[in-house]
Amino acid sequence: MEVVILPGEEQIAAVGADIIAQHVAARPAAVLGLATGSSPLRVYEQLGRRIAAGDLTLSGCSAVLLDEYLGLPTGHREAYRQVIEREFVERVDIDSTRVHGPDGSASDVVVACAEYEEQIRAAGGVDVQLLGIGGNGHIAFNEPGASLAGRTQARMLTEQTRRDNARFFGDDIDAVPRHCLTQGIGTIREARHLLLIALGSAKAEAVQQLVEGPVSALWPASALQLHPHVTVLLDDAAASRLELREHYLASAEHRLAGQRY
Repeated sequence: MEVVILPGEEQIAAVGADIIAQHVAARPAAVLGLATGSSPLRVYEQLGRRIAAGDLTLSGCSAVLLDEYLGLPTGHREAYRQVIEREFVERVDIDSTRVHGPDGSASDVVVACAEYEEQIRAAGGVDVQLLGIGGNGHIAFNEPGASLAGRTQARMLTEQTRRDNARFFGDDIDAVPRHCLTQGIGTIREARHLLLIALGSAKAEAVQQLVEGPVSALWPASALQLHPHVTVLLDDAAASRLELREHYLASAEHRLAGQRY
C-alpha cells in the first residue's frame, strides 16, 4: 500500500487523474471503476479538462459502478447511475452505453447481483478502481461487519451512513433508502489497482484503521491491506492520525526515478 499525503484537494485530484491516465495510456480499452460521493469529483473534473485540452481520451474505455441504491424511482436524481451521468459521463468522452452499474430496480436482487458479477468478468475485470471511504470505514456500501471476501450483494445501510447521505436528499434521512446493491469487498479486491481518496478530519480514524490497523470486519476498508497494488491519496487532515505519517511523506519525497503509482 502506497500512502501519499498532499497539501490539498486539487493536488490530490491531479495525481488521481494522472494514475487513471497512466492506465488508459497502457490500455486504451481500460475498464475504469467509478465511485460516487464527494471525494472523486475533482478527479472527474481533472479528467474532463484534460480531454477538452486534447491530452486524453476515454473513448475506448468502459466503466463500472461500485454500488446503487435499491428502490429509488427510475431516473431519480440521486440514483448513482444518474450521479455518474452528471459528474463523470457529461464531463468526458466515454459513451454512456459503456458505463454499467447494478440494477437498483431489479425485482430479483440475487439474480441482478450475479448478472453484475458476470458483466464485470466479461469486461475483463477492472483495471483501476476509484474508491472513497466512509467515516466508519466502509468502502462502497460494505458497512462494518461485512464479509471481507463478499461478492456483489444486497446490503442494508447503517443509520450513520443514511445520516451522512441525507445531505444529498435535502437533509431528509427518511428519503434515503435503507438498502442498496454493492460490489462486495472480494469483488473490489479483484481490480488490478485500487485508488482510494480521503479528505478531511472526519475520515482520519477510518484512514488510520485502513492503513495501520488490524484487518477487521469492523473496519471493512482494512481488507485493502491484503491487495498488492493500492494507492491512498490523503490531505493533511485525513492523514492526521497516522503514526507513520513522517515516513509516508519521506517516501513520497524520495521516490525512485521512473517509479509509478
